[in-house]
Amino acid sequence: MADIYCPECKRPTEVVFDHSAGDTVCSECGLVLEAHSIDETSEWRTFANEAGDNDPIRVGGPTNPLLGDSVLSTVISKPNGSTGDYLTSSLGRWQTRGSNPDRSLIQAFKTIATMADRLGLVATIKDRANEIYKKVEDQKPLRGRNQDAILAACLYIACRQEDKPRTVKEICSVANGATKKEIGRAKEFIVKQLEIEMGQSIEMGTIHAGDFLRRFCSHLGMTNQAVKAAQEAVQKSEELDIRRSPMSIAAAVIYIITQLSDDKKLLKDISLATGVAEGTIRNSYKDLYPYTSRIVPSWYATEDTIRHLHSP
Repeated sequence: MADIYCPECKRPTEVVFDHSAGDTVCSECGLVLEAHSIDETSEWRTFANEAGDNDPIRVGGPTNPLLGDSVLSTVISKPNGSTGDYLTSSLGRWQTRGSNPDRSLIQAFKTIATMADRLGLVATIKDRANEIYKKVEDQKPLRGRNQDAILAACLYIACRQEDKPRTVKEICSVANGATKKEIGRAKEFIVKQLEIEMGQSIEMGTIHAGDFLRRFCSHLGMTNQAVKAAQEAVQKSEELDIRRSPMSIAAAVIYIITQLSDDKKLLKDISLATGVAEGTIRNSYKDLYPYTSRIVPSWYATEDTIRHLHSP
C-alpha cells in the first residue's frame, strides 16, 4: 500500500491496488482513484531449469519481421493428467495439422544464431544472414541442397557485407560438418540467386589483411607491442604489389614480426592459428622479404636487426 491524495477525504490516504480489476482504491472511503491501470511488470518469472508443460507464460517472444503471421500460432496444451495417447486424440491430430508453416525457417534462423554465437559475431551479422537466407528461400526452394552449407554460406556472405569477414575455414569449423568445398559452392549459388533477384551484382565488401590480423595475433598470444607493429606493417604492405591473399599476407607479416622479437613463433603454430598452409606462408614471406625494411616500423626493430632476418 502507498499514500495518495484522495479528493473525497481531502488528504493523502493509504490506497489498495486491485490487480484483477486494475483499480486503485482509497482504503478509507472506498473511492476508486484510478481505473484500468496497466501493470507494466513482468507477467511471470521463468527460470532456465523449468521445463515440460509447467511454463505459466501466456505470451510469446518478440515478433520477427522475416516470419509470417503464423509465428503467432495457437498451441493446444496437454490436459492435466493426460497420457501419452494425447497426440492420437482428435485435438492432438488438429494440433499436428495446424503446425507452424514457418517451422523450417525458424529452425534455420536458430542454426544461424548458434553458428554466429560460436564465432562471437554480433547481432547485426545474424540479422543479415537471416535476411539473405529468407531471400534465397523465397525465390527458389532449397530442397536437395546441403542445408548446413547453405546456412554457413549465408553467414559467410553476411560477415563480408558487414565488413567483419571470417575465413571459410572459420565458418567451416561451426558448420555442422559442411566442408569448405560445399560452403564455396553454396556461396556461389546464393550470390547467383541474389543477383537474379536484384538484377545487379552483389556487393560483397573488400577483404583486407588487417581484417584478420588482430584475431590471428590473439590466437597466438602476441604482446600488444607486437600486435601494433604487425598492424602498421600490414597497412604498409597494402601499398606494395604483392599478389597474395589477405590471409596469406597477414600470416607472413605475423611471422616477420615474431621473428624480430624475443617471443618467436614457429611456422606451424602460425599456420594453425591462421589456417594458412605453411608452404603458403613461406611463399608470402619470400615475396615480402625484400620490403621488410619498408613495412616493419622503425620503433619496433632497427635496420641492423631486420638485416639479420633469415633469407627465404
